[in-house]
Amino acid sequence: MTQRVVIPGGSGHLGTLLARALHERGDQVVVLSRTPRLEPWRVAGWDAAEIDGADVVINLAGRNVDCRYGATNRHEILASRVESARWVGQAIRDAAHPPRVWLQASTATIYAHRYDAANDERTGRIGGDEPGVPEVWRFSTEVARAWEREVDDAATPATRRVKVRGAIVMSRHRGGAFDVLRRLARFGLGGRAGDGRQYVSWIHHRDFVRAMLWLIDSEDVSGAINVAAPNPLSNDEFMHELRSACGAPVAIPLPKWTLEMGAWLMRTETELVLKSRRVVPGRLLEKGFSFAFPRWTDAVRDLCHDSRAEW
Repeated sequence: MTQRVVIPGGSGHLGTLLARALHERGDQVVVLSRTPRLEPWRVAGWDAAEIDGADVVINLAGRNVDCRYGATNRHEILASRVESARWVGQAIRDAAHPPRVWLQASTATIYAHRYDAANDERTGRIGGDEPGVPEVWRFSTEVARAWEREVDDAATPATRRVKVRGAIVMSRHRGGAFDVLRRLARFGLGGRAGDGRQYVSWIHHRDFVRAMLWLIDSEDVSGAINVAAPNPLSNDEFMHELRSACGAPVAIPLPKWTLEMGAWLMRTETELVLKSRRVVPGRLLEKGFSFAFPRWTDAVRDLCHDSRAEW
């Protein structure tokens, strides 16, 4: 059955992945964006009328976090997430024909920095009070909690709500996480970051799309869902597998002080590489979702050897 799917903030990497998959399976896709662009699906402005009558809403809006967390950027990061989620909640509340499901982007960064155990949805520790972590890491957790609170507080009784706590999506998208890591490896900078003990949670882009489509169709699933591959691994192991798959045998380890300097020069934060994100998809596995790429070894080989054009 053809569905009408509205994707606020869907003009970026993840939105394009989802819009393409939904369009190809025959759904009517509407991306809400402030920037007009030519796509096979319809791109429209942020108009609440687009929500009324939709079957599915997938809110992906939020300012890019690959920046320094100064006052201005902090305000924009928080406001772009909280205000867009609030807008979607209000549009659904006021709709004469509300959507049956609202998938709201969140982040695996909501969980605590830890090495001792994995974070699933039921037993995982929400971050923010870990001893010894930088203050900017707490900011990221506060943003995630405020983001999700908007979904929890929304008055949308006729609409199933899913908070998608996503890990890093790995694809061949130019400028994306995998593209950056692969180029670093090829230049001999693909060694471990810091002490290399921090866990990396990730998901292959095809599994990300499959999981999102599965969540749309799974009427008995709501609340927080970790969308991550089931086998996070240490940064040391992660980079070793990346070098092996991409044929980059030389690797210079990057101590914490060099990462701090590099982050300052590149106007970003070391949290993106030093925080231990040991996140597992407990509820997806319990409900029977099957991953095509459960292990990084297979995922990274597929990504390195995929000959299809990047976009």
